Amino acid sequence: MNKKFIYRGAEAVLYKVGSMLVKERISKGYRRPEIDLVKRKYPTRREDKLLKKCKAVGVNVPEVLMFNEDECKIGIEFIKGDLLKSSLDSYDDNKRKKVCVEIGKQVALMHDRNIIHGDLTTSNMIWNDGKVYFVDFGLGYISEKIEDKAVDIHLVRQAFESKHFMFYEECFKNFLLGYKKSEKYKETMERLGKVELRGRYKRKSN
Repeated sequence: MNKKFIYRGAEAVLYKVGSMLVKERISKGYRRPEIDLVKRKYPTRREDKLLKKCKAVGVNVPEVLMFNEDECKIGIEFIKGDLLKSSLDSYDDNKRKKVCVEIGKQVALMHDRNIIHGDLTTSNMIWNDGKVYFVDFGLGYISEKIEDKAVDIHLVRQAFESKHFMFYEECFKNFLLGYKKSEKYKETMERLGKVELRGRYKRKSN
């Protein structure tokens, strides 16, 4: 079956094979072969486990259809829909609110199962048939720490502020409406304030 090239990044190449999206981590010639293999194998294995855990607890993610650790490949269901990075600003106010509330609910569900996405931007979110799907768990991990969950939320805020600045405050407010479902909402919000205070202090220091 023919490959349809989608995207090439610094760490991986994406291509479509039928209805499956394949992510293949690229070998780096400047690394020793044994080190190179470990650095590609580990994140591939981690992404496979995180996607399967998300699926098991009800988080909207693509289904894993293929996993080849030796070739550092993972094949997932190709989700059709709107990439929110490109489409969120074009929605009317009601739809944009609905989408942002759903993002918050899904992130709350992830965090209550100690799943940290690690790259929560609208570049990694797809809106399809009333649901928001999360993709690219390459920087994700498992953690019970409130600090890690607060940093995930900080990334959401930054994504809204930088990519959707016209609706930034509205989007983040509605995200938090959904995120209130989290069991640790209060603790995470308190830690978020400290995370952002540190960020402001660093910027002033520089």
